[in-house]
Amino acid sequence: MPDTLSHISDTHFESLRHLVGVHAGIQFPDSRRQVLSSRLAPRLAELGFDDFDQYIAFLTISPRRNIEFQELLSRIAVTNDAFYRYESQFEYFERSVLPRLLESRSSSRRLRIWSAACSTGEEPYTLAILLHRALGIRLADWTIEIHGTDISQQALDIARAARYSASSLRTLPPLLKQKYFRRTGIAWQLNDTTRNLVTFERQNLNCRLSRNRHSQWDVIFCRDVLASFNEATRESTLNHIYGQLADDGTLLLGRGEAICSESSRFSPVPTPGTSCYRKSPPLSA
Repeated sequence: MPDTLSHISDTHFESLRHLVGVHAGIQFPDSRRQVLSSRLAPRLAELGFDDFDQYIAFLTISPRRNIEFQELLSRIAVTNDAFYRYESQFEYFERSVLPRLLESRSSSRRLRIWSAACSTGEEPYTLAILLHRALGIRLADWTIEIHGTDISQQALDIARAARYSASSLRTLPPLLKQKYFRRTGIAWQLNDTTRNLVTFERQNLNCRLSRNRHSQWDVIFCRDVLASFNEATRESTLNHIYGQLADDGTLLLGRGEAICSESSRFSPVPTPGTSCYRKSPPLSA
């Protein structure tokens, strides 16, 4: 690998950070500069580029720039996920959110859940496990839609395969691991019944065309996403979520994430260990 790829200059870093911000709305802080360099250097070598100047030009003027940008995002995306991550939040979902929605949807027997920025699929599959556990044999009487979206095609390919390392299952309760997974060599395969409850789609939350294809959701998980966005993308995403969330639906953000108090569109649900919101009642005229 050329020495010119082992270090990224200030100019190159700013150019790449700008491109990522424009296309994906993602803020790339100075603290992740070396991450950007180390993850992209092998890609530049694969393409036969000698320096970042050539790569930035490729991302800017090449006919393949949109395809390559997806490759870039796959390389720099954070994919360190795990089943049952933020246990208290899933417990709240299972204990409070889910029973309320199952009762209110008992006539239609239809439940729709969106897992935004789902990475390699651990979050939506955890939700599928909890739905299966809650409904049991009644599952066949319901139309359950759990939809995972992510900007990284590479992450979604892993999600669709539903084969995970022991590290991904490290926070999953042992009884659930035993019931829903089987060992295949060094990996763990999710059973087909649970796997088939989830669909996946590539989606850029910063692209209005790609995110406006679905009707309303009863629950939206958008965890550890908003903090990585610039202000404009964060506001645009929240506006989109507001429009996509059912009037009695629930929004769950990552632990420590919050919607600013100045926004009257969402009301926090006071629950320890979670960051949970519902739509605020419309203001009276």
